[in-house]
Amino acid sequence: MEHPNNRQETTAVSASSTSSAADTVSAADETQEAHAAAMQSYLRDGEARAFALGNRGPIRRTADGQIHPEILDAYWRCGFYVLEGVLGPEELADIEADLRDNVLGRLPVHRGAAVDALGRPALAVDNTAPTLFWSKPLADPFGGTALAGGRHPVKMHEPTAAAGAPDEIVYLILGSLQFSETHLRVYGHPDLLAVAAAVNGDDFVPFNEALFIKEPGLGASVAWHRDGLTHWDSPDWDAGSHGFNFMAQVYGCTPANGVWVVPGSHAQRRVDIKAMVARAGSDRLPEAVPIICQPGDVAITNRQAVHGSFANTSPDWRITLNLGFHRRRSVLGVMGGGIHATPAVFDDARIRERARAIGYGIDARRQRFTQETPFVYRPHAESGERFSWDETVRATLKDYNRLDLSI
Repeated sequence: MEHPNNRQETTAVSASSTSSAADTVSAADETQEAHAAAMQSYLRDGEARAFALGNRGPIRRTADGQIHPEILDAYWRCGFYVLEGVLGPEELADIEADLRDNVLGRLPVHRGAAVDALGRPALAVDNTAPTLFWSKPLADPFGGTALAGGRHPVKMHEPTAAAGAPDEIVYLILGSLQFSETHLRVYGHPDLLAVAAAVNGDDFVPFNEALFIKEPGLGASVAWHRDGLTHWDSPDWDAGSHGFNFMAQVYGCTPANGVWVVPGSHAQRRVDIKAMVARAGSDRLPEAVPIICQPGDVAITNRQAVHGSFANTSPDWRITLNLGFHRRRSVLGVMGGGIHATPAVFDDARIRERARAIGYGIDARRQRFTQETPFVYRPHAESGERFSWDETVRATLKDYNRLDLSI
């Protein structure tokens, strides 16, 4: 399959494009051109500031096998870190083929459709958990609404998609481990799970998994927000109370199509995003920097950090495999809820059931990458639970994200 970022055509107006139709430019065109010019300057400046942070590099370990403290120190300082070269070419090829054939190629032809473009039963057509999220091309479906607990208080700029663009696109898929075995293998990656243990403790627990799809000229924006609903007023709140997400990049990400983060904001209990946007005079927050990755890089991003992404008017794809994790003490005995799970008090049984996915991910990866030493997940080792991945087990993951440990 041709790498999508090598394609020459694009399906919508680029953010850097200008009008070519007339000598006399209307006020609307001037506004569009001014926005495009300001955006290009913002992208360049953000890129320079991102690379100056000193929070990127390969996963390194100390002599005794622990994740190197310089990685952890930079993560806690900035609220994110780019782990370079985690997924190699062979694994990326597996992921690309799997997503093409078993996920993207199986999406419904439109919202509510029962079949995909080839007339087969569509992905998630009989799922009951929240799974497929739709948006108009280049739109901001959450910004300025009460959705997701009102965490996205300001709507992002919404460019106009090109003529012929679809009415709606799928930009987010939740519960993605049930659809993609290659995503499940990434979930079981020994180095990533070692980082999870280093950040959240050896008894870390799952949060949720997702696929973000930023198609060129179509991909929706995600308005500035902070994740987490539960612990902001807790007396023991700290910079890690609401966990983190790994964001594995299949094609890499650029300032134009990637997630932007306000460094250090994860360590602030109170942040007024609406006031930040008002001070900036636009959705281009001057404090933010982009997460920039090559194919196979994995960013770890604190969920409490102010973050968001712009509509993808660039010619480049971004497909991100999200993997979220929490501290056990952040979820045990806590009333969860939000968009990822039905409100419930998370007890040992719920956590143990949801953590089955970690065991299956480790075994699925062991079967494919036999040269690796599998990760040993301490709660499973202590309980004696053993997990074996096969096609029979896959069926048991249907709607597994109803058990997401959402706080």
